[in-house]
Order: sequence, then structure tokens, then C-alpha cells
Amino acid sequence: MSTPTKILLEESDIPTHWYNIVADMPNPPTPPLGPDGQPVSPEALSAIFPNAILEQEMSGERWIAIPDEVREAYRIWRPSPLHRAHRLERMLGTPAKIYYKNEAISPAGSHKPNTAVPQAFYNRQAGIMRLSTETGAGQWGSSLAFAGQMFGIAVRVYMVKVSYQQKPSRRSTMQTWGAEVFASPSEMTKAGRDMLAVDPNNLGSLGLAISEAVEEAAGRADTNYALGSVLNHVLLHQTVIGLEAKKQFAKIGAYPDMIFAPCGGGSNFGGIGFPFLADKAAGDAKAKNLRVVAVEPISCPTLTRGVYAYDYGDASGYTPIMKMYTLGHDFMPPGIHAGGLRYHGASPLVSQLFHEKLIEAVAVPQLATFEAGLMFARAEGIIPAPESCHGIRACIDEALRCKQSGEPKTLLFNLSGHGHFDMAAYDRYFAGGLEDFAYPSEAVTASLKHLPKVG
Repeated sequence: MSTPTKILLEESDIPTHWYNIVADMPNPPTPPLGPDGQPVSPEALSAIFPNAILEQEMSGERWIAIPDEVREAYRIWRPSPLHRAHRLERMLGTPAKIYYKNEAISPAGSHKPNTAVPQAFYNRQAGIMRLSTETGAGQWGSSLAFAGQMFGIAVRVYMVKVSYQQKPSRRSTMQTWGAEVFASPSEMTKAGRDMLAVDPNNLGSLGLAISEAVEEAAGRADTNYALGSVLNHVLLHQTVIGLEAKKQFAKIGAYPDMIFAPCGGGSNFGGIGFPFLADKAAGDAKAKNLRVVAVEPISCPTLTRGVYAYDYGDASGYTPIMKMYTLGHDFMPPGIHAGGLRYHGASPLVSQLFHEKLIEAVAVPQLATFEAGLMFARAEGIIPAPESCHGIRACIDEALRCKQSGEPKTLLFNLSGHGHFDMAAYDRYFAGGLEDFAYPSEAVTASLKHLPKVG
């Protein structure tokens, strides 16, 4: 019998625990540092995060229980299906078997509610009634707005200006779920006003939007901060993706040879990849030759062209200093349509795994990603988000290599979101209005000169 198109699980199969890769890393994670160069204490972060989140951020436990209230909320869209891309395989003429985990079915249309829901839950449990956050493409802001509505929490979103202008439907989505949305840089914060004073036409960046959201949370006793990527607890929550995928592959007696996911801050990459890396760490024979590949844009090539160093997670230096691959915290990427990948750094966990050669990374150009998204949509029927197109591009490239070599590899990518709110980007692609932009080496070098001095 051939592999079914959809491999489904029951609601009872929703994971009961998140997987924490810290327990299986060869070396302990490097700690975040404060302005004095010393490791940041949980107390220093308690002004913007609830204790339950801080405990997860610092935890070395392999398994962390998912609260019943969170699992109940997950039932709205989880478990998500694992699809066999039969039609894409035929279009490519490849012997490779291509699978994708479909995170586009969540209410917000992406993987982001997997962490927005627990973050809203833990804040509500701590008595917090208001959250501030940033968003790039709008998927994270939409997800936190949705989660805030579920738990009765007010949400304010600083949305990177270029995405605010490109994606009005995302703004409307956030407002539908009750959130306030402001273009970043804004006049609402000192970080925003300072940037606008230098450049009134600044298109914004995730680093700058983070500065605005953190500044607001730190300045208001009634407000906490919620982050959609990068930090350990965010990647922890996203492991429901890979944990479900492992059950689905076991159901059909298969296992991936390679896994691909787009990587900006690192949350959807960690979500799909970390649970499979656990098999490799445990010495599981089926994972012996597993390759897990982070895919980023050549216009924001954090892992492939950045440096592994301590840097701020935001543009203004409000966050702790983290050891990560970075292009420099004041790096200002071009206004590509994959707004969720326009971040100067990468998750410290992803960065360390890459530095220790336990994962791989590739960078792909914008036009090639839209070409891949179009192929996928015409074969499988789902229009992917521009971010997801990066993972699709790298997966298609590998499938075509299999066509040349004759290898019947099993390939998996994370379809992290749909592109229904990104049709203006597709319109520009059809009209020839998009272009490739490889970030100049001299601009990266200039930005890296401003790294904080540590040690």
C-alpha cells in the first residue's frame, strides 16, 4: 500500500511534554550576560517575564510538562497533519520522498501559536493582564493577539514598518483579535524616536521592534514582554511540531534523511528539528546520518555570514547580551518580503549547535524562494508564506540532486505558514518587481564593529 497523502494523529496524541534540547547538548549553553559582563540572574529578567517562563528558559531538564490548559487550547488545531507531497515529487521527477508538516492550519495560519498560547497562559497565571511584543511579517503578532484573546490579556504589537506597509491584512487580523498595532520605529518609545530622528524613513527591523516592546514592558509594572523566537523557552514550546512528526513517521514506518526549515530567530527550525536531533544524541541507528538544515535569506545571512559572538538581541541594547551568530545588532536588512527572517541574530541554541557542527545552514536568494513557492502551490495546492518558501527551496534543491544521483532520500520540511496574507508579494513577483539582494560584505563588517565588549 502506498503512503497516504495525510498522516494524521488523534487529539490524544498531542504531546504531554515539551522536549528541551539543552539536556542533550554536548556542551552547556552559554549564559546570557548583563551590562557588567556577568551572567544575568532570573531576578533581573522578572520585570518582563513571569517566573514559570524564566524557569523554562534556564532549565536543563529534558522533558517539561505541558499544562492541561495549554493542551486543551492546542486541540483547536493540533495535531497538525504530516503530508506526503506526491504531486510535487512527480512534478520534480525525483526518487526522493518529500514530506511536510503543515503548521498553516492554526488559527493564525502559522506555527507561532504553539508558543503564544503557553506564554499567554503563564502570564495570566501570574496575574499579568497586558503584554507588549514585536512582529516582523505579522505572524507572531497575530498569534499573540489570538492567545491574548483566549486568556483575557491585552496585547500591544510593534510591527516592523516595512511589513506594516506590505501586509495590511496582518494588521487587521491582530486588531480583530483585540490587539493594538503600531508601525516600528514609532513615536511611542525612546528607541523609536531616536531612530526616527536619525532616519525619518527608516523601514524598521525586528531588532528595533524588540527594543520598543522591551522598553515599554520594562517601563510599566502592569506589562510583561512576550517574544516569538530566539529564546530557549520559545524553541522549547515549538517542539510539539517535531514530536508529532516523529509519531507520524513511526506510523508509516519511515524516518527522514534530511530536515529543512526556514531560520530567522530559529523557532520553527528548532521546533521541527530538535526532537529528531534527540534521536541522534541518543545514538538511535535510524538517525545516525540525519542532516538538519537551517535555511535563511542571502539578504540576512546570519548563520552563513555572521560571526559567533556575544551581542544584544535588540537594536538599542535593552536585552541581555547573548552568544549567537550575529550580523551586528544595528544591522538593518533590506525590505524583503520574508519579514519573519529579517533578524540580525539567531537563537543561542541554534547558534551553538551550528558552531559545533551538529546542524547545517544554507542561504537562498529571494527570487528562487518565490519560484519554489509557486512550484509547491501548483503541485500541492497550498500557497506558502514567503518564510516557508525558503525551506521549500532548499528541499526542492535536494530533491533535484536526488534526481541526478538516483538516491531515494526521505526529505522533510516545515510548512511554517500559509501565504494568504502575502499575495501582494506574489503580485510583485509576477510583475517582475522583486529582486535578489545579497547583503554587501562591507555593510556586515561595519555593523560588526559595534558588538559589545565582553570579557
